[in-house]
Amino acid sequence: MSTLPLPVLILLFCLAAGAVWWAGTRLPRYVVSLSDKTGLGQGFAGMLVLGGITSLPELATATTAAAIGAPLLAMNDVLGSAAFNVLLLAMADMLLGPRPLTSVVARPVTLIQGVSGMMVLALIIAAITADGRAPLAAPYVWPIIIFLAALTSIRIADRAERRPMWQVVDQPERAFAEAAKHSDIGWRRLSLWLAILALIILAAGAILAATATQIAGRTGIGGSLMGFLFVSAATSLPEFSAIIGAIRNKRYELAIGEVFGSNLFNFALILVIDLVSSGAPILERAGAFEAMAALLALLMSGVFVLGLVERRDRTIFRMGEDSLAVLLLYAVGLAFLLGVSPTL
Repeated sequence: MSTLPLPVLILLFCLAAGAVWWAGTRLPRYVVSLSDKTGLGQGFAGMLVLGGITSLPELATATTAAAIGAPLLAMNDVLGSAAFNVLLLAMADMLLGPRPLTSVVARPVTLIQGVSGMMVLALIIAAITADGRAPLAAPYVWPIIIFLAALTSIRIADRAERRPMWQVVDQPERAFAEAAKHSDIGWRRLSLWLAILALIILAAGAILAATATQIAGRTGIGGSLMGFLFVSAATSLPEFSAIIGAIRNKRYELAIGEVFGSNLFNFALILVIDLVSSGAPILERAGAFEAMAALLALLMSGVFVLGLVERRDRTIFRMGEDSLAVLLLYAVGLAFLLGVSPTL
């Protein structure tokens, strides 16, 4: 792909983006049907199924970049996607209308997903700042801890979905969701369509990541910033289309669960990056840029979790106060990252 002219790369990028958008906007319908058939809640189904499928481009990008000797690009794709996914949730909030997204979702599982993601991000920051020093200096120790923390978070979310510890009395999302009725889909058709859409997202997502890397690389942008900004934006297109599809179908818990779940799956990829790449452990190579990127994703997630707790119904520019804060935080964080980027 490195031999292709720039116009062809841009055309491939646009075609792949269109394929991802088409598949991503159709995914929520089938995930909701799967949730209804299996008894999984919307939040957990969004995290496990929708989040897992939309994380396939990150898996393809991470393994490819690590294998060709660019593990930091893969690492920053993971961290950039974590921040960008929350940003997409804030942008999608404008589609909801008169009420903020966080005001119509009130279930324990969504809070658990958000807090769990923040805790895993804190582990990533700790691993980067430890810089290979004892007592966790052995190879793969930090990536294994992060991987297990992500899996444990998914398990805890499953338990919370099946046995909720508390329930909010006023849950407007239930009334909204009643308006979104889908026809019953048979198991055979459901499985077939989920597989087809997943394959489309995986293939098109890999093309997105490859073309974005080439397009951004020809501008002379450094690998860290390129992974955080350009490649993460490209590989987050499946999440954005799935979020839009879920909100249009009034499946708000599915949208938030998709973002937090996708982030947890992406964090688990750090172990994969370390196993595939050669040389020093990836978290020892990471520096100030990666630590700042993880901190930005943590802060943005924290703002949304706070919004889920407060459930304010005030909007500014057709979005909740928390969504506006996330947009501003991302802009400020990006300015800081530009300042600490190794090369521009």
